[in-house]
Amino acid sequence: MKTALRDRRGRRRATLAALNLAALAFFLSPLKDTAMALDPTSALPAAIAPTGTLRAAINYGNPVLAQRGSDGQPAGVSAELARELGRRLGLPVAFETFDTAGAVVAALGGARSWDVAFLAIDPERGQSIAFSPPYVIIEGAYLVRDESPLTDNAEVDRPGIRIAVGRNTAYDLYLGRHLTAAERVYAPTSAAALTLFLRDRPEVLASVRQPLETYVRDHAGLRILPGRFMVIEQAVASPKARPGVAAALRDFIEAQKASGFVARALAASGQADAVVAPPAP
Repeated sequence: MKTALRDRRGRRRATLAALNLAALAFFLSPLKDTAMALDPTSALPAAIAPTGTLRAAINYGNPVLAQRGSDGQPAGVSAELARELGRRLGLPVAFETFDTAGAVVAALGGARSWDVAFLAIDPERGQSIAFSPPYVIIEGAYLVRDESPLTDNAEVDRPGIRIAVGRNTAYDLYLGRHLTAAERVYAPTSAAALTLFLRDRPEVLASVRQPLETYVRDHAGLRILPGRFMVIEQAVASPKARPGVAAALRDFIEAQKASGFVARALAASGQADAVVAPPAP
């Protein structure tokens, strides 16, 4: 009887050990696959960064994703992803910094060209850029004054409504495809769009929810319309027609989400409320 009991316990321990190993393999497999995909001894580093240096474009226009560090270097989740990508490829990283996403897109192929950038997925940009799956989900929201009659996002697109917006931002491109009656009023950046909204008093400001919420907490007389008018999917971008690059960046981003790297980088930069994108299908 004791022998049978020992045998059952032994089988149970063996089963649990097998399950633990299977679980460990499951959770580590994305990292293992990515490490293999980003093997610095393969041809992939040269495909991603033909100059031998990973040139990473950082857009300071979205403070959820990028901030200027106290040392003058880029900080935030986008910069940390670029550094981690460079580490896995065995490449030095050089940052090209911009104030707007539109300037990042315009720089591709020019004197300040880049190998990877951190941009919102957009079909117009997709004509020349390949995107990874998103790593962060951000909401586009409308800001109005307390006395505004607007109470819902669906009420904004009507004649006589002016919407302050940063030119060529993800939400500007989205509104350009979807608005039928409201008019966009442009500023060069998202920060300048807020200044325009306060100074010239258009009826609505379109921007990213998190910085709007921070601003409203400290400034009376303003409110954010409930819900969102769009979802902004932030991804790693690369120039099209570089063999194997898009697939490798897909694996890289999926691994960084699964490992908690993206969530930790967001929290470390004070953006713990930002939403990590779900696994790609």
